[in-house]
Amino acid sequence: MNVLITGGAGYIGNTLCEILLKDKRVNKVVVYDNLSRKNYNLLIGKTYVNHEKLRFVNEDILNSRTLKPFLEDADLVYHLAAKVTTPYASEDAHVYEQVNHWGTAELVYALEKMPLTYLVYLSSLSVYGSTEDKVTEQSMINPKSFYGISKKRGEDHVMRLVKKNQASIIRSGNVYGYNDSVRFDAVINRFMIKANFEEKLTINGDGNQYRSFISVENLSKAMLYYLNENPESGTYNLADKNLSINDVYKVIKEIYPNVETIYINQHMQLQHIKTDLNLAFNKLQQVDSTDLKEDLLEFKKNFAF
Repeated sequence: MNVLITGGAGYIGNTLCEILLKDKRVNKVVVYDNLSRKNYNLLIGKTYVNHEKLRFVNEDILNSRTLKPFLEDADLVYHLAAKVTTPYASEDAHVYEQVNHWGTAELVYALEKMPLTYLVYLSSLSVYGSTEDKVTEQSMINPKSFYGISKKRGEDHVMRLVKKNQASIIRSGNVYGYNDSVRFDAVINRFMIKANFEEKLTINGDGNQYRSFISVENLSKAMLYYLNENPESGTYNLADKNLSINDVYKVIKEIYPNVETIYINQHMQLQHIKTDLNLAFNKLQQVDSTDLKEDLLEFKKNFAF
């Protein structure tokens, strides 16, 4: 099987690529990425298993003319390319719209002419907006940020392929965990580096806002489901933990007892999102929920001092 990963040089793509290269079902992995985050870690310092299977293409998702030949050669496409900068997902609406919405639209337009190529679109639980109830795939869609809105608009295009059994939409929770391309704007990862090197955390709001989380390794392993023949198309939530920010802080405090915390803008009502975890792995099983403290102790081992 030939696999194409758009945005494959990024945080999630780094781990997914490594896992795919070890899988005997995969003949070739093409990483298509414009390196907009100035992240070159996929390209240096790492000796991949079966690295002869790997090819890197430095190009933009909006350049459909360059993208088309790689789509024609792919059996499976993981579409990870996106503008994903938190916590400032309510700024620079044009960039979110261009990359997340129209970049996905261009990809879908091309794939509609290639019925043998399957698409996995990585969306986000942010499409649900804020709710006190646990969300399922049937919950009302109500995105609040430019990021969430743009991902939902991307989903609308992908749904044309889902109806043809040619695609699936994965709405991921907040991703955490270490790899060589780790994002430190994600909340748990940011807490870890701040606690380790500054012994001080800043929490927006009162910390009681909930988020759904999944480790970058679990997310990548779950998406291996689509290497199977005739995968079932659909829209699936993917998370394995519902935690408040204060819950995360308590775990960090156990690992770093000297860490101090400052709460700012405690009067602000911040968004909540919880996932019905009994449903989140319906089709993407074979992945067990992990213990956050164990995950973060492994993360800590990668700090230089």
